[in-house]
Amino acid sequence: MTTLSTEQQSALYSYLTVNQFCDKHPAFRVGGIRALIFNEHKNGLAKSGAIVRLGGKVLINCPKFFAWVEAQNQGRG
Repeated sequence: MTTLSTEQQSALYSYLTVNQFCDKHPAFRVGGIRALIFNEHKNGLAKSGAIVRLGGKVLINCPKFFAWVEAQNQGRG
């Protein structure tokens, strides 16, 4: 069985609230992220596993979110 280092675990499980995410990544605005989350079943974000609900809190799994963003750009250009 492979054991992940603390750094690898942190990269895999980097969860932020919408506000924290937007503060850390200013290219994204709160309203835009909330719209993506609202439409997550239509745009494939739900299938990516990037959005996690814990109680009443909505968290973004950063590595999965950015993988989803990259997938949106594939096949264009």
